[in-house]
Amino acid sequence: MTAHSAARASRQKRQQQIVDHVLAKGDASVAELTELTGVSVMTVHRDIAELADRGILRKYHGGVSAQPSTVFESSSDFRLHAHTGEKEALAGAALEFVTPGMSLMLDDSTTALAFAKLLPQVGPLTVVTNYRLITEELRPVEDVRLIGIGGEYSRTHDSWIGLSALEMIKSFSVDLTVVSTSAITGTMTYHQEQEIVALKRAMREAGSVSVLLMDHSKVGRSALHRLDPVRAFDHVVLSGPVDEGLVAEMRKLTDVRVVSADSA
Repeated sequence: MTAHSAARASRQKRQQQIVDHVLAKGDASVAELTELTGVSVMTVHRDIAELADRGILRKYHGGVSAQPSTVFESSSDFRLHAHTGEKEALAGAALEFVTPGMSLMLDDSTTALAFAKLLPQVGPLTVVTNYRLITEELRPVEDVRLIGIGGEYSRTHDSWIGLSALEMIKSFSVDLTVVSTSAITGTMTYHQEQEIVALKRAMREAGSVSVLLMDHSKVGRSALHRLDPVRAFDHVVLSGPVDEGLVAEMRKLTDVRVVSADSA
């Protein structure tokens, strides 16, 4: 191995160590990461900058975070380990909308992934998705006809996005769309990224019936970009505990169901 190759391997190993630590804790200070890795403060700053440019972590003064904010969507790796029990309960509730022979479109949310894991119970189905992990989950299932949405690969979302993905989504008409997003108030849904808003909106429009799945951490919050009004979704499924006033407000607009993580 050349000196250059050895240095690159060392950098990759160190950056993975940083990512694993931040994903596990949610955030970390530069001093904490310097002690963890045993390198200089400047080296840690360079690592953080590179990881932020790749969309894996978010920089802030004095540290780095994997947590979502109103303008930053956390990476797929972080979302995979958040509110897993609630996502399983939401997925189980959404399965009630599925019957054999249907066509479904699923977005790149980890909640949709939890839902996809239950689909082999139903079959046969046609599933359209842009999320790599859903394609991996359903690839071995013989009863599922799997259609992948192509485009520009996003490492942050672990999915295919961009104009070509958007055009492909618009070419479909499916029986059911199941999506999640970053935030919801009593009347509006939101996401931090305009490009993702366009994809999710097109997915909702592609479905004869649309289902929105939201864990409690997203309820009563907003983000930078408006996605769709709550009334645009045929069904909204929330995991509790959620504010009863917000639920009552949503129920004036569409069908709203609240499930408990205990039902997973």
